[in-house]
Amino acid sequence: MFTTFVNAFKIKELRKKILYTLLLIVVYRLGCAIPIPGIDTAAWAQQIEGLALFDFMSLLSGSALSQFTIFAMGISPYITGSIVMQLLAIAIPALEKMSKEEDGRQKIEQITRYVGVGLALVQSFGIIVTYGSSIVTGQPIWWSYVTICVCSAAGTAFLMWLGERITEKGIGNGISMLIFASIVSRVPDWIIERFRMLFTGVQVWQFFVALIVIVALITFVVLIEKAERKIPIMYAKRVVGRKLYGGQNTYLPMKANANGVLPLIFAMTLMQVPTMILQFFPGSGIYTWWEKYMSSSAAVPVPYYLVYFLLIIAFGYFYTSITFNPVEMSKNLQQNGGFIPGIRAGRPTGEYLGKISNRLTLFGSLFLAVIAIIPTIVLNSLHITSMFGATSVLIMVSVALETTEQLEAQMLMRHYKGFLN
Repeated sequence: MFTTFVNAFKIKELRKKILYTLLLIVVYRLGCAIPIPGIDTAAWAQQIEGLALFDFMSLLSGSALSQFTIFAMGISPYITGSIVMQLLAIAIPALEKMSKEEDGRQKIEQITRYVGVGLALVQSFGIIVTYGSSIVTGQPIWWSYVTICVCSAAGTAFLMWLGERITEKGIGNGISMLIFASIVSRVPDWIIERFRMLFTGVQVWQFFVALIVIVALITFVVLIEKAERKIPIMYAKRVVGRKLYGGQNTYLPMKANANGVLPLIFAMTLMQVPTMILQFFPGSGIYTWWEKYMSSSAAVPVPYYLVYFLLIIAFGYFYTSITFNPVEMSKNLQQNGGFIPGIRAGRPTGEYLGKISNRLTLFGSLFLAVIAIIPTIVLNSLHITSMFGATSVLIMVSVALETTEQLEAQMLMRHYKGFLN
């Protein structure tokens, strides 16, 4: 990976993209240190200490929420808005029709931005109403509420803009890169905390067990992310004018985990939506029930992990249905004279590709679910996790591999020999 980045810097165009991406990430990290006026940060940090919901939100915001900075709401409202719009595109025929057209997709993306900003407003307002005067210092109180909500929503809107700029002019997916930067920013604190705990009460064997689990987790994630199913493709010979085309053999690569980490992020976000809504009713019975049975911090979080597991599987299939169309793939193969040995062209090819896609989706979704839940349970049983768990490792490794592959693909297109050896 490091060799790839070094070689990429030798190419002027890629060097500009990398530096542009790093510059926007620096801007993001600077914004995470600018507090919103009217907030008592010390009182706020004390209020959210140990709460699972805010631990998750801090993970995606790079600790900006723990200090209630202008990026406190992070990019999670936009992710939630994307989930809502994609689900509505299936349920509402008009949105489904729009999603199949270029102009329609742009309109849906614009609506998603508005939904993300609206969710950031609602989320920040819910936090302020819940904790009220215990964290708000400005006067008059209503003006402080308005300032905090507007600044939080503006911060989320600015992060959406940063993510789009990274995707358009930088390297990698912008939203994923911002989440990656948020998690990486917490790594030094996590390492320091681990060593501090090693010398202040945690048994040595617990520390090394946690270290082995993390190393095994990274290794397993890399192996699965690199794994792919190669479907052989043969092209029939054809004569165009005086030239002979086709006749070569190739393969169609289908990754074992083609969806990456997105189903996991979607499931994580959706699991927190009810908690965000119920925080408006902190004393109600349903809020108490939800915190008791459907929270990761519950005494016996079996229902939480079961629903989490099922959501990851569901979003895996949902995202595959959006990104991979076996019927369209079979049509393209047939139009270009390609076929799979032993499979008839046309509808049988589409059914064959759909069957393989469903199997790979199931495998990839199970991989995401197991890798996100089992190591977390093991590490929690050792009582030495607080900031950095299996989900964080999965997101970091996946984004790093995806970015590296994109750099290698761009270098390969430019025919720079020897860079990928």
